[in-house]
Amino acid sequence: MLIRKLDVTRGVQWIEIPEIDLRVLCGCPADAVKHLIKRGLIQHQEIQGLACETGPNAILLSDISAQNGEFANLAEFPVLQMLYKQGLAVPGHPNNSGRKPLLIGSAAQVESQMRYIYRGNYGLTSREELMEAGVPAAQADAMMRLKLAFAFGRIRPTTDLLEGLVVNDAPVEMTGGATVRRLMTNVFEFAYKGETATVNLNLNSDEKYACPYPLGYRRFDPGYFSIIHSGEGDGWDVNRPGMSSIIAFQGKIYLIDAEPQLSHTMTALGIGIDQIDGIFQTHAHDDHFAGLTVLMRAGRRIRYFAAPMVRHAVAKKLTALLGIEESHFADFFDIRDLQPEEWNDIEGLEVKPVFSPHPIETTVFVFRTLWGEGYRSYAHWGDIVSMDVLEGMVTDKPDAPGLDRAAFDRIHSAYAEPVDIKKIDIGGGMIHGNAKDFRNDGSRRILLSHRASDLDAAEKEIGSSASFGIVDMLIDSQSDSLRRHAFSYLETHLPGLPLHRLRMLINHPIIEVNPGAIILKEGEKPQEVLLLLSGLVEKIRTRDNLFGNLSAGVLIGGGAVLNDRPANHTYRASSFLHLLQLPAALYLEVMRRNDLHNRHLRAADIMAFLTSTSLFEDGLPVDVLGRIVHGASEQCYRANEAIDTKDDHRLNIVRSGHVQLSLGERVLDVLTEKDFFGEEGTIFKVPSLFAMRALGAATVIRIPPELLEDVPILRWKLLEKYQQRAISVLQDGLVADKLIWSEALSIHVKHLNRQHERLIEIANIIVEQLGASAGADSLARSFDELIDYAHHHFDTEEKLMMRHSYPATEDHCRKHADLVRQVAEYKERVVSGDFPDKARFQRFIELWLLRHIMQEDRKYGAFLNARGVF
Repeated sequence: MLIRKLDVTRGVQWIEIPEIDLRVLCGCPADAVKHLIKRGLIQHQEIQGLACETGPNAILLSDISAQNGEFANLAEFPVLQMLYKQGLAVPGHPNNSGRKPLLIGSAAQVESQMRYIYRGNYGLTSREELMEAGVPAAQADAMMRLKLAFAFGRIRPTTDLLEGLVVNDAPVEMTGGATVRRLMTNVFEFAYKGETATVNLNLNSDEKYACPYPLGYRRFDPGYFSIIHSGEGDGWDVNRPGMSSIIAFQGKIYLIDAEPQLSHTMTALGIGIDQIDGIFQTHAHDDHFAGLTVLMRAGRRIRYFAAPMVRHAVAKKLTALLGIEESHFADFFDIRDLQPEEWNDIEGLEVKPVFSPHPIETTVFVFRTLWGEGYRSYAHWGDIVSMDVLEGMVTDKPDAPGLDRAAFDRIHSAYAEPVDIKKIDIGGGMIHGNAKDFRNDGSRRILLSHRASDLDAAEKEIGSSASFGIVDMLIDSQSDSLRRHAFSYLETHLPGLPLHRLRMLINHPIIEVNPGAIILKEGEKPQEVLLLLSGLVEKIRTRDNLFGNLSAGVLIGGGAVLNDRPANHTYRASSFLHLLQLPAALYLEVMRRNDLHNRHLRAADIMAFLTSTSLFEDGLPVDVLGRIVHGASEQCYRANEAIDTKDDHRLNIVRSGHVQLSLGERVLDVLTEKDFFGEEGTIFKVPSLFAMRALGAATVIRIPPELLEDVPILRWKLLEKYQQRAISVLQDGLVADKLIWSEALSIHVKHLNRQHERLIEIANIIVEQLGASAGADSLARSFDELIDYAHHHFDTEEKLMMRHSYPATEDHCRKHADLVRQVAEYKERVVSGDFPDKARFQRFIELWLLRHIMQEDRKYGAFLNARGVF
């Protein structure tokens, strides 16, 4: 057997060809490295007296950036493991043969990972970027000096460390005669000397990427002000979540950072995503960042608290991963910038972000609230740097990488600030802290965190550890928070209900339910209506492949009681639950006496349909779902009737019948009941890529886009579907190593379409020259032609936009300037003798031109068409 194939975990496989020393990690979701360690595919070894590790030397990426709400491609830690723990990029290391690790995948995903890894390594990479993030000029200069000290004096492009390999339908060689090709989306075939192996990176609709460690279930009382310890490990710890904490304050829940297994953490603690009021972000390394997609699937925009420089670095990394513009970061989060080094008051919880030296923009946090004769306080020190490492960076040369003595003293003093509870990163090495720096710290309780191993004896003398789910109660609560929440939830469900009726309902038993218990079975008539007050519930209907998650505030059984019918889902406890039990007869009578019964019945039909679809299967906040239901309309179409979505950008869900999606003459899909279309209009406000028509009598539920704009989970699911459909469109634009014009690229303004075609023609000339190894002069002339024509084309576009007062003209012009800068940088590389390979340049053009046309130019195209410009 020449090719060895192993299943590592869901969505992750391993291909090994020992004869040519090729080891491919196929799929790299969060914590892929930990799964490799647990399977024994990463082991400690010693070579020529040097300790190092085994592991992969290539990564195959998913064609889709996210699956079922989680990042599918997070190569940062696998790349770090290859470069530094294996020694592939360590000077003088026996494993450093000069052969770069491979990133294998579609052009879009390889380029996306290159940009994401670059931002993960360096964050903001220039004085100008720091100043755009609000950092004063002198401080930006100082931060760049410190950043260069961590980067050994130079910020390097990712291509210095990694090789990208674009995979299409034809076999491409990886190394030593081994090839890989795509059979279909996320299905790939490896071949070597006549032997083949197929890997499938797709998840089923009911699957999530696996958590590498068990968490169990925890009960906790949040109190008035408490700290729930949700993670103590680091990015390599196979037994614990990464360093993170949860703050409960006055009934609100705030996260500190979003570790990779956030959904598993929340389930174990019984906290629903919609119960989270905000997140405080320290920095953008994956072990503190990768759980953000979970928060992007909330039913409302969760507040995002960070210093502006951290927020800018996070947005650049996140949008690189998702292939969207940075401006869309605010579509998923309610941005609340914090003033660095100052106390920021958040409804009585005061927080101070404190600068912490790190390779990327980082702040640590101190939290406090008034109590008694002073404050109760908590400090979260992750990530920090050891004083020995920082001392080694001190220099009196004002332009040299490093920092001056005064800056060192300020950082040392800030780290030493005494508080009630201080949680500290002691990960060691060049970029993490050391416990000995806190031996004389005056804090009342010190917790040592952010490492994969247990504390040693010396560390145990300095601080404590805190197991998952342990609660530090800083101020206890003196009120019944569950009944207070019950009142708020019922008031939203039953608007206009008199106060005495609400009190009647609330004065019923609150019960606790254990994880795994079935609350209500499909087909059973409920005898009571259950109001979920805390915890998480699964909603299951396997016959329709529906698997949803419900969090606090949801009424279970209410619709079935109103309609006098059996439940149409099974409801199962995912964690410890608290439920308010309302007798069915009483609930029904209260509804009738207060004229709510008929009103709810009118909406129940559409609500029942929507919540049976994959788009709405996860529970939304009551008020959000109510607005959508009341704003939705139902429209019927005759056989072969066209469905026009160009004008209003509504989202469309097929309720009955069939709808055909086509692109030009090619039929792409036939949609049936519960499928949806028109997502590109809802997300990007551009006309649909496709022509739609009913294939018989069809009924469609239509939802105005403004009802979906502030619902992150719906935007996330629509973005996933858009990316899946856009993959096929972009692949149509690449045929036999040439870029071709596709009707999907049309902006319906004839002379601008011709100019786009001309840009593609010039790009194809460069592709041919790269394939034929043309000389630098010839290539430089072609790049000059591309730059000159781009200037001409952009100038034409901009004048047209200004003439017709296109509202996004200024932003579009900035994007044009950035596109010209990028291609000019390519030319400079060619002039200096650093020729890009053909596949890399095609990848660049795909992102530089084709995506810009699809996501940006089509916006102004629709605007101009509406004003008679065609």
